[in-house]
Amino acid sequence: MDFFPLYLSAKLAVITTSVLILISAPLAYFLVYVKCPGKFLFEALINLPIALPPTVIGLYLLYIMGPKGYVGTIWGEVFGGTLLFTFTGIVIATAVYSLPFAVQPIKATFEKMDHRLRENAYVLGLSPVATFFRVMIPNSINGIAAAAILVFLHSMGAFGVILMVGGSISGETRVASIAIYEAVETMNYREAWLLSLAFVPISYFFLLLVNRLTRS
Repeated sequence: MDFFPLYLSAKLAVITTSVLILISAPLAYFLVYVKCPGKFLFEALINLPIALPPTVIGLYLLYIMGPKGYVGTIWGEVFGGTLLFTFTGIVIATAVYSLPFAVQPIKATFEKMDHRLRENAYVLGLSPVATFFRVMIPNSINGIAAAAILVFLHSMGAFGVILMVGGSISGETRVASIAIYEAVETMNYREAWLLSLAFVPISYFFLLLVNRLTRS
């Protein structure tokens, strides 16, 4: 029984979550507090992965990240090699796929926050950047933690977008969801059940944690 795909899924989820939390908090702040025309178009673009099938997202990323795509060309010139069918490639694909699940909980937390906290910080002479790090973030820990958990679970279970961009390379892109699919295809139901069973307690525990965080 090969449990390495589970490790690879967990590694992918941890890295994706770390990257998305770093970029999603500023994005959520922009969506809530910055006034600019056409902001709703940008927010709709961020939320687009919720509406699109994973294979459609994967197809577009396959083109963009390919050797002739814009991102793939820049990557090849700077780092050499290709993004497709690599662990780095599936991290990028999963980050795009999971972005809304990071931004929306943090955005909701910012919207519920007492606006007087920001106003008092400005009165005390804090800059917008200092206010963000010293006031907004400390008072949004529950929302950020909930976002991190949702992204982690969403990344752990990603399938279609990873299959399109990364394929199934053992030790590189063959994550647990793909290993389960392949086990069923080859009628190795024991391996499929064991890998699937591992997801249940992990997902259940983290969902309980999300519910606890969002209620407090």
